[in-house]
Amino acid sequence: MSDSANPGADGASADAGDDAESDGGGPAQVSSPDYHSENHTAAQTCGWTANAMRGEGKCYKNIFYGIESHRCIQMTPVVRCNERCVFCWRDHQGHSYEMDDVQWDDPEAVVDASIKLQKKLLSGFGGNEEVPREVFEQAMEPRHVAISLDGEPTLYPYLPELIEAFHDRDITTFLVSNGTRPEMLRDCDPTQLYVSVDAPERHTFDQVVGAMEDDAWEKLLETMDVLAEKDETRTVLRTTLVKGENMRNPDWYAGFYQQADPDYIELKAYMHVGHSQGRLDRSAMPDHEEVVEFAEDVGEYMPGFDEVMGVPASRVALLSKTKDTWVPKLQKGSEFWERDPVTGD
Repeated sequence: MSDSANPGADGASADAGDDAESDGGGPAQVSSPDYHSENHTAAQTCGWTANAMRGEGKCYKNIFYGIESHRCIQMTPVVRCNERCVFCWRDHQGHSYEMDDVQWDDPEAVVDASIKLQKKLLSGFGGNEEVPREVFEQAMEPRHVAISLDGEPTLYPYLPELIEAFHDRDITTFLVSNGTRPEMLRDCDPTQLYVSVDAPERHTFDQVVGAMEDDAWEKLLETMDVLAEKDETRTVLRTTLVKGENMRNPDWYAGFYQQADPDYIELKAYMHVGHSQGRLDRSAMPDHEEVVEFAEDVGEYMPGFDEVMGVPASRVALLSKTKDTWVPKLQKGSEFWERDPVTGD
């Protein structure tokens, strides 16, 4: 699950949990005043999207990769998850992942629902005096989607087709996965693919991740091989750092990371919010300086990853081989922006 669904970090509610009816009248998989859903598609306004609309800063993904925060949909095609991470803000008891009762929409319907929900979520900003009209009009034409709101997206059986459907609408895709479905990820080619690596070895993995499937560790290892085979897709390994749980042995992390031959490595602080407060003490949340120091320690064992960037507001550090980490097509003046329905020629 993405940190962007973290209450207190990027704006989500900590109250999600029990089933309820969705806005669309169908069976819902989550109950939260901040989630809007249509069948199994859920979307939510990221806190950084709201900030960007008001000119109050952008997400670290803008700093690292060039994503325009006010034009990014935060969604998921399935809110259910097959892991019970100790640092997750979700209520594990209300987060079942059995899929037998789900009636799956086709990818085009999910894209339509995502755009519709995004426009509904942001419609109120149209009358906000703090939001310039040009910014609001841009937000009504999203150009990015973060498939990372909640749950495990690879449980959606048509995920590769969904990514292509977004690309057909000229919307870039940023997919976050826990790596338990390597066979699905092998067929997925998003603009950027993130895989969570929250432990460098099996013992810590079992303690921190709490996978619901016995072969989850083996599947994650297989996913590292899948990532190493990706030539066109940008790949990112991301680790949520929890003091006293998994914030040790940087050399082991480096060895694990290298199996995937990633383009980038993100290390981000656990945030003491939501239901995680019942599992962890506040002292488990590292500050930004500790995150950067751990990233530098990891980098010592990874030749070539000489660049360390940090965003204090998000307590996140990035390890990179190059200073320029933006997605090439998101560079200003690119053909991607020339085709923009609002700002393009």
